[in-house]
Formats: sequence, structure tokens, C-alpha cells
Amino acid sequence: MKNKPLILVVEDEKPIRNFMCVSLEAQGYKCIDTQHGKTVVSLVAAHNPEIIIIDLGLPDIDGIEVIGMVRPLTKAAIIVVSARGHEREKVEALDCGADDYLTKPFSVIELLARIRVALRHSNQGRQPEDPSASVFLMKDLKIDLEKRRVFLADDEIHLTPMEYKLLTLMVKYPGRVLTHKFILEEIWGTFSGNDTQSLRVFMANIRRKIERDPAQPRYILTEVGVGYRLADE
Repeated sequence: MKNKPLILVVEDEKPIRNFMCVSLEAQGYKCIDTQHGKTVVSLVAAHNPEIIIIDLGLPDIDGIEVIGMVRPLTKAAIIVVSARGHEREKVEALDCGADDYLTKPFSVIELLARIRVALRHSNQGRQPEDPSASVFLMKDLKIDLEKRRVFLADDEIHLTPMEYKLLTLMVKYPGRVLTHKFILEEIWGTFSGNDTQSLRVFMANIRRKIERDPAQPRYILTEVGVGYRLADE
């Protein structure tokens, strides 16, 4: 039987930490926990968790600094759960190496959904890419990566070269929040505030082509002020 996934919970408030651990263990996960950011590196080295759930407001060191320290050491998905809801802090955490961000208060159902998404990709590394997987399928959306063709149900969708490049970048990271800065640097090699508006225009054009109702997107979801996420459920 496959070992249960191990989750490291880093949270300074003991009631919240205990609640998360009890809730996760009830779903079949194994948990280790700490309130101190400075112990995270040693815990990751000793236990190799598949998921790290971390608060930013830790008593000894800022959670964003912890993410920067641990990201080069592990392929574990890092999910931030924090009361800090400002867009600047979300972007900073994601750019430092976090994979996802939940703002307190949060529901256990939502946390579990984010964990399931992270686990589906945790064994594929930071940039999941299987050379043998030439076709991407999600609901009615089909992307033939070898032939560079996109279909919605049975209808072929025409994308411009830039739109196709953006969509296939999202496909490499399904379920993960990609910040504006990350997307712009990956696609254009540069980042400035002015470029963000151009990115929004491109994404709006892609949505008009692949979404049945662009006002209620099923595939490309907006993280307001932060970036975009390709749905994975």
C-alpha cells in the first residue's frame, strides 16, 4: 500500500495548527508540525514532506524568508495560509517559490482541494513536463502539443502564436498560481508594470476563444492583482 503523503504544517497559533493537523489526518494524510520558521529547513531535510503549509507571520522569522530558504532544497509544493491578504504579499510569496496562497479565514474543503491539486504534480518536479504526453485534455479543452492545435469539444480554435505560447505555459503548471511577473519573464523575458495590462488583453483574448462563457471561466482563472491559474479540477 502506498505510504500516506506527509504534510509539514508551519503555523504559530497552536489551535489553528492542531486543527489543520487533525483535519488533514482525518483525510488520511500524515502530519508533522512546528511553530518556528528556523526549524523548517531541518524538518524538510529529515522528513522530505510532499506538501508544506506555512503561515507568514511566524514568531522567529518571516514566512517569506523561510520559503526563500527552503525552495532550493525541496520539490514539495508550498501552500501559504496567512492572514496577510494584500496583493503585494501574495505576489512576493509566490515569486519566492510558493505554489499557492490561501487567505485566512479559510475552509478545510478549499485547503484539501488545493492539496489534492498540489499532490497530482508533486512527483513531476517544479516544471512538470512529460515529453511523451503530446496531448493535454481538460473537460472540453484539448491541446495537441505536437501539432500545435487547440480544440474546444470538436471545434478547432485558432490562437495567435503569442496566445498559444501563453496557453501552453499555463498547461505546464496546472493548478498553480502564476504571477504576472513570472508569466511576463517566461514569455517576454522582461517585467514592468506597463506590461501587465498587455498580458490582461492577451488573456482576455484567449478566454474569448476557449471559454463557453468568458465571464465565468472554467479554464483560466484570475487571481486578482496576482496572476492566473489554470484550473485543475
